[in-house]
Amino acid sequence: MRKNDTSPSSYPVNYRGEYHYRSGSTKQLLKGSTLTQFLFEKTGITWDSIPLDNLSSGEFWRESFDIFRKQAILSKRMEEKDLQMTNRELLDSLGLIKHGKILRAGMMLFYQNPEKWVNGSYIKIGYFESDSEISYMDEIHGSLISQADKVIDLIFTKYLKANISYEGVTRVETYPFPKAAIREAVYNAIVHKNYATQIPIQISIYKDKLYISNDCILPSGWTKETLMGKHRSKPFNPNIANGFFRAGFIETWGRGIEKICESCKNYGIKLPEYTVYPEDIMVKFEALGSDMNTDMNTDMNTDMNTDIVFNEQHLLECLKQKPNITQKELAEYFHVTKRTIERNITILKKEKYIERVGNNRSGHWKIIK
Repeated sequence: MRKNDTSPSSYPVNYRGEYHYRSGSTKQLLKGSTLTQFLFEKTGITWDSIPLDNLSSGEFWRESFDIFRKQAILSKRMEEKDLQMTNRELLDSLGLIKHGKILRAGMMLFYQNPEKWVNGSYIKIGYFESDSEISYMDEIHGSLISQADKVIDLIFTKYLKANISYEGVTRVETYPFPKAAIREAVYNAIVHKNYATQIPIQISIYKDKLYISNDCILPSGWTKETLMGKHRSKPFNPNIANGFFRAGFIETWGRGIEKICESCKNYGIKLPEYTVYPEDIMVKFEALGSDMNTDMNTDMNTDMNTDIVFNEQHLLECLKQKPNITQKELAEYFHVTKRTIERNITILKKEKYIERVGNNRSGHWKIIK
């Protein structure tokens, strides 16, 4: 080696306040989350494995643990006898405590307000009439376990309109998108998100399409082709992923995208379109029949769906949860006319699902069946 030669280094080199990394003949400038992730990979550390000071399991949300236990038993990922322990013991059994300290993953999964520690740890949902016109939106906050428990139901009860048909006497609801595919895509976004960017997961819903966008970084050496092809499981947040696996929300075989595509194919819609940027990924779903819509179909669907989308199932579920809600409040909640609410309530009364107890001002809804 000549006198002025520099030995190779596995770590980035700081030169005038900038970090550089050379791979072969290519030199790369590392900064921000890319630099952080590079250092994590070189040291074998992941973002969600960092222990947190001044955090006790007593501050955690009981509801999150209840949801986890229920889902773990339903999915048969854990047995009931294995869940009969304190919440702290459960955290420890999931590998979420190290040297007596709770890991970031434990806080994100079960803490009532993870945004106290990490800003942007929530999901934003919006319904758009066009790219520049948003009609309404929601934000889902709380632990990642509780977010996962709520987000899919909210999307399919408030944001998507189902076409109603009957097979004999059986009522059939057909949504624009397969629920299994949307669930898998949203759960993948939660697990693989780069929370260090402090930007929430964004779900943009249109009449004929749905976008899911989240900040994430592909494993070193991966390309879009690697992601879309057969690959092993390599989650960005392995401890969060393990919690979701034990709850039965996801698998751990790297089959997420494969399952999403298979679900879309079986449902009869186009395969999802993935756009991969250096630090974020966006997936686009096209609605069932969107490639065959005409102006006439659009007008007909608008008239029909407005009247039937919030029919028995959706309206009944809301009345169960909010028996004191008024018809005006129902119309505002579902973003439909009061006339539509009145029509659907009449149907529910006629079919003896509900009855009104008391007057319109101070009464309440009673669920009969």
